[in-house]
Amino acid sequence: MNIKNSIETKLQSLQPQFLEVVNESHQHNVPVGSESHFKVTIVSGAFQGKMLVARHRMVNQILADELAQSIHALVLHTMTMEEWFEKNGTRNDSPPCLGGSKSQ
Repeated sequence: MNIKNSIETKLQSLQPQFLEVVNESHQHNVPVGSESHFKVTIVSGAFQGKMLVARHRMVNQILADELAQSIHALVLHTMTMEEWFEKNGTRNDSPPCLGGSKSQ
């Protein structure tokens, strides 16, 4: 199973109303076909009443193995259904890669 599919499968435990996992590795200085940089947008009732940091901790705990072994960067957009509707079903784009130490 590839990493994107693993992320999608594991995050089903949060019973999301919306889940999008985007492999953004191609935007970074990594080999073609890499699965190292991801953006996750997840809308779930499990986030109700939780601060942003608590939501991110929930996701990070679920994806602990992937974060320890495969994922270099993970952008998280965690929302309740109400927040999702307030944003009209949108989320921010990821910033462009600056190339890490190569940008200096």
